Amino acid sequence: MLLLVVAMALGLFSSRGAIAAACEGKFPNPITDVCWNCFFPLQIGSISISFGQPDNGDPDPPFLCTCPAPPPIFIRPGVGMSFWEPARVAEVVRTPMCSPTLNGSVLADMPFVPKGTNYAHQDTSEQAFYHVHWFQYPVLSWVGMGISQGICFVPEPMDMQYATELDPLWDDDELAFLINPEAILFANPIAQAACVADSLKASVTKFGIDALFWCSGSQGSIYPLSGSHATHNGGVDSTLATVHKHVARMHRMGLAQDTSTLGAMCMNLPQPIVRKKQYKQQMLFPIPQTQKGYGFGAASSFWGAGKEFPYKGEDFSYLIWRKRTCCAL
Repeated sequence: MLLLVVAMALGLFSSRGAIAAACEGKFPNPITDVCWNCFFPLQIGSISISFGQPDNGDPDPPFLCTCPAPPPIFIRPGVGMSFWEPARVAEVVRTPMCSPTLNGSVLADMPFVPKGTNYAHQDTSEQAFYHVHWFQYPVLSWVGMGISQGICFVPEPMDMQYATELDPLWDDDELAFLINPEAILFANPIAQAACVADSLKASVTKFGIDALFWCSGSQGSIYPLSGSHATHNGGVDSTLATVHKHVARMHRMGLAQDTSTLGAMCMNLPQPIVRKKQYKQQMLFPIPQTQKGYGFGAASSFWGAGKEFPYKGEDFSYLIWRKRTCCAL
């Protein structure tokens, strides 16, 4: 909430004129706009319930598990389980502080912040630049699901956790090198050719290869960890790549953690290099995609046709599903 207040305050001091920037959006309907089947696969020990949703290939959690507990108990027994939680919303927009999730509101007028672009050069190359807003989105609590009240649940309010308009590294590829110096290792044809394997696996299984962490499958490379995307082939693919970049950036800065491995069953753990198979996404705006969740790098051709259109369909929001593995009571 503090971040949202700061952004609005900056907007008030920057300009008193009317905000004429284009911003389209609508409030998501938590019943009809959410892919509730994306909650699956649900695993309890080796028992899996999938309802047709793709499995990311993680090992089964142990059926019986223990976690540390405060005295005088010291050790708490439980049952190992894993599921997917709709944890975050990522808005990917061209107009600074435009919020499709908040009914198309421009939260602040920020003329000193660069606007997003997606265009072609005379040499036929294309590139794009987008801003990202990262919201905590506790939709499981809103619909009253019982699992949200169990030991696996981490209570969070709805809040804007991050806005790239306030990050000076987001619109400067050279400054972004400060938080991803390893990018120099992958700026060569061999490293980029390896991304073909990531793209093939993501297209077939809907999840990429964690070891190829610099790749974003069909969307190209995640470097630099900034708002620019050098291979713009349409708004859907470019914004999917931008979401992957932002998630990798959040992990690098310690603002996102490991929630999905067996080591994180009792508590979240630091994860400076994002584990791609911990996340999958579904589009919320402009047209909700509610059939299936797709991991980073999966080809958008399965579902993205017709999701981008002029004027009202050039900014996007995605519901980010995060896998949680835990030792439940």
